[in-house]
Amino acid sequence: MGAIQAIRGTRDILPEEVGYWQQVEAKARDIFAQAAYTEIRPPIFEQTELFARGIGEATDVVGKEMYSFIDRGDRALTLRPELTAGVVRAYIENKLAGKGGVQRLWYIGPAFRYERPQAGRQRQFHQIGVEVLGSADARADVEAIAIATDLLQSVGLRSLKLDINSVGQGEDRNAYRQALIDYLTPYKDDLDADSQDRLHRNPLRILDSKNKRTQEIVQDAPSLLEYLGDKSRAHFEQVQQLLTQLGIEYNLNPRLVRGLDYYTHTAFEIQSDDLGAQATVCGGGRYDGLVSQLGGPDTAAVGWALGMERLILLLQQRETAPTPALDFYIVSKGDAAENQALVLAQKLRHVGFKVELDLSASGLSKQFKRADRSGAIACLTLGDDEAENHTVQLKWMQTRQEVSLAQADLLSQADDFRQQLQQQKT
Repeated sequence: MGAIQAIRGTRDILPEEVGYWQQVEAKARDIFAQAAYTEIRPPIFEQTELFARGIGEATDVVGKEMYSFIDRGDRALTLRPELTAGVVRAYIENKLAGKGGVQRLWYIGPAFRYERPQAGRQRQFHQIGVEVLGSADARADVEAIAIATDLLQSVGLRSLKLDINSVGQGEDRNAYRQALIDYLTPYKDDLDADSQDRLHRNPLRILDSKNKRTQEIVQDAPSLLEYLGDKSRAHFEQVQQLLTQLGIEYNLNPRLVRGLDYYTHTAFEIQSDDLGAQATVCGGGRYDGLVSQLGGPDTAAVGWALGMERLILLLQQRETAPTPALDFYIVSKGDAAENQALVLAQKLRHVGFKVELDLSASGLSKQFKRADRSGAIACLTLGDDEAENHTVQLKWMQTRQEVSLAQADLLSQADDFRQQLQQQKT
């Protein structure tokens, strides 16, 4: 029998890549904490109806891309294709609105869509995102955008481009929808097949088409901004003013509509050209009607999500992988020395050091080579003599200086050695 392989559209995140993920996750946690956002962890699968009602049955996500199934209780369930709907369901079910004030929530986790796999896009993918529930203020839109920008810059991305648009309220969008249908109908035969299918079902999605001929056609289409009512226009103008006050540059993109039906007012995407061609790494917007649409109280909300796979791809192209910070690598040979090395490793970990114990039982020369490759600041060696005398040989990897000391001193003088390790780093 052949070896079992990962399912197409999924991939293993191997140890040499995990450092990138941990770097982004750590930065995200710090930035969210500074802005008083708290973490929420909704389930990976939900009732299919949640996404059909929340995202919209006319969207490609619901119509073509969801992993749905009937469970043993004859319930229609779906692996989440995005996390906003699940967060909103949790907000309603757990009565978070009753706690008062604005709920600032963030999440991280996998989602699932049946798409054509390609670089930076998998059928199982991971998102980091934020949701601000309970504020209709334009400042909430801009705060969310600013936090996304801070996060992307904190992990080293510099060539960022922010596109913003307003998709207005329901009445604005309905008027624009009809104007867009009227404009596109004479071109129906020239549109790509997907756009022809969307013409009456979801015409705004045609603006997002990647087909060259369709892009040429929509260049002269009416602008959604021309159909905004007074309230929508005032909100969008305030968003632009606040972005300017924060020094965040932006580009007005009237073709930006995003792919989900729940968006209202502000829609935005952040792109990076660090790969040589622009790629969207973060997208979001306001969705004031979604909470009530899913059975909750009338609640204004705004949020965004970024795709981890695409972001990690950008970081891999830009620099070498982060190296784990390892204080000590322990090499040992001989029964007594190996047993003492195990005990010493645990004691060092208990006082806060990062320690790797060589468990290969191979010769000392091979263990020393692994110590060199480990990135450890110092190597600790125990042989028969050290085991008999309860000592250890310490070698600073950068200077190659060596010293013999009692194992007990290494533990009792932990603070001194911590300072020495820090000096060796610098």
